[in-house]
This record gives sequence, C-alpha cells and structure tokens, in this order.
Amino acid sequence: MNKYYYDLHIHSCLSPCADNDMTPANIAGTATLAGIQIMALTDHNSVKNCPAFFKACKKYGVIPVPGMELTTAEDIHAVCLFETLDMALAFGEEIDSRRVKIPNRVDIFGDQFIMDENENIIGTDEFMLPNATTVSIDEAPGIVKKYGGVCYPAHIDRQANGIVAVLGTFPDKPAFSCFELHDKEKRRELSERFPILSGKRLVVSSDAHYLWDIRDADCTIELDDEPYSGDLVRKRLIEKLKNGGAE
Repeated sequence: MNKYYYDLHIHSCLSPCADNDMTPANIAGTATLAGIQIMALTDHNSVKNCPAFFKACKKYGVIPVPGMELTTAEDIHAVCLFETLDMALAFGEEIDSRRVKIPNRVDIFGDQFIMDENENIIGTDEFMLPNATTVSIDEAPGIVKKYGGVCYPAHIDRQANGIVAVLGTFPDKPAFSCFELHDKEKRRELSERFPILSGKRLVVSSDAHYLWDIRDADCTIELDDEPYSGDLVRKRLIEKLKNGGAE
C-alpha cells in the first residue's frame, strides 16, 4: 500500500470557463511541479481532451484519470471517473447524444479547444458544453456504472451547481459512495447537517480552471499498487472510490 497525492477535478481549455493556458500539456506539467501524482481531467460534458492528457501525463510521470464533470438535467454537477480511456470515450459518446446543443458564443462564454499533447489546437466544440444535459441525477450513476466508472456529486459545499444547493439536501438515493468538497474544512459542518455523509468517502479537489488554481500536493489516498503500474493504480483508485466508506 502506498499513499498518492491526488487532484480529481481539473478543467482544460475545452471548458469555456477555463483559461486557454489550461492545455493538457500545461496541466500535466503543473501537476508535476505541485507534487500531484494522480490527476483527473474533468471537462464539462466532454472527454475530448483526455487522449492528449494521457499522452502528456506519460511524458511528465503523472498517472492520468479520464473523466468528466457532468451537468445533470437538474443543473447539478457530478464528477465521473473511469478506469480506462476507452471506457471514458464511450461514455463521452453517450453523453454527447444527451446534450442540449446550443451554439457557443465564443465572444461571451469563451473558447472550447480540443488539443493534442503538443499544445496544438486540433478542433473545437461548436456547442455550449456546460449547460444541462437530459441526464437526471437519478440516471447518472447507472450510466457511469455501465462504462465501469464511478460518479459522485461535485463541490457540494458550493452554491453554484452543488447538489445540496439545488436539492436542499444530500439525497439517500441514488446511493453515492463518495462526495466532493472544494474546501475540506467544511466537512464537519456538512456532516452535522447531513449525517448520511459520515459513511461516505470524502474527495477534496481543486476544480481548477486556471493553472494557478492547481493546489500544491495536500490530499492523499492509499492504494494497493503491487505489482506497480500506472494502469493498476488507476484501477485501484476507481475501485476504492466505488467502495466508498469514510477514511
């Protein structure tokens, strides 16, 4: 068993609300400087920059996790993480079919660049990515599970798009194994309000939209990584998140 520093919620320049300097290569390089060993790329409703992220992470020695920040029909954000790139890409295709496709106004909302690992722009998504899909919060875990992944509510300590702010509570169903905080100091307050959280695994991530949002290594997760490989570490991470349970 070894401890790994992680950040499982990062946006690239594919998300219009993220800075254009958030290229997959820059993110991987900044992760190395910050001492982060496992990092997930979680753009809004898309996984199209995950292939470049995987290649960039290999160069910098970071273990990449392919993911997405899904916006549900209720306008709740959920982190969706996968064991393999192929699983994530297949999930991305299904979500693409469930998007409400409104043309993106670059002058208002920002660019949505698809990149390669060498910081070249290879495409754009012409439709707004962050808006709500037709996937409900009740549906989301089952769809993610179909592709071998794990799904849990993002930044529940925030007003914007947090499940608590939207629903007024943390629901019993669907039965999430984890929950994410942006500020780990709010765990006690939220656990007192919602005792259901005491039996779930806490994930603390940056939700970085700018390179300077990526935090220095702080939060860790302990994983069985023998015999070592990056693929095994990612597999064990997803398994641990699925199993949940308080640390």
